[in-house]
Amino acid sequence: MLVNDLPPHERPRERLMAAGGAALADRELLAVLLGSGFRGSGAVELATQVIEHCGDLGELARADPHRLLAVPGIGPAKAARVAAAFHLVRRAQSGPERPKITGTADLAAITAPMLRGLTRERLVIVVCDNQGRVLRRTALTEGGADHTPFPVREIITTVLTMGGASFGVAHNHPTGSLTPSQADLSATVRLTEAAATVGLRFLDHLIITDTAWRRVPLETPVDQPP
Repeated sequence: MLVNDLPPHERPRERLMAAGGAALADRELLAVLLGSGFRGSGAVELATQVIEHCGDLGELARADPHRLLAVPGIGPAKAARVAAAFHLVRRAQSGPERPKITGTADLAAITAPMLRGLTRERLVIVVCDNQGRVLRRTALTEGGADHTPFPVREIITTVLTMGGASFGVAHNHPTGSLTPSQADLSATVRLTEAAATVGLRFLDHLIITDTAWRRVPLETPVDQPP
């Protein structure tokens, strides 16, 4: 059966978007990469033939793209696309080790360069895996000189979308004050509660200035060394 003959919710690409790659078999993932079939055969059938031609997925990952040209329906474009995908994976695996957050100081070191020297407040989120390794750090909102939006729902959604298990946030005070506002305290409490509801670990909320940083406490503010 051709992919276009399948109900939309059963097509590999649509299932990948809806449920993620883990929900697809190897041949379905390869079918998404190939994009189309050949002479009445669907992309999934062509993907199956490619894997069988190489022996298994491991051999396919190591195969020279010219070897794939022996499979009917695989031309230079498809062969190059498959080879490029596996090369990207190898580069990602052999790249520099991701930074790891083991304490509040690590979160400060990662976020401070993104927040110092600004004239407006900015909120930065750091998403980590279940071992504390940083998956992504990004500026989420930007506001005025003394305020920035703190969208708790959007923060939690961002962490879940990125496949994170834990996260921390930081925002800057361009005024140089390390004193948390009532809004800062309230946001920390709401984030802690929201994270617990969906099974995420909330690491910390920091205030960053050009020369120091401070942890926003859950209740009563406490001093935090720079």
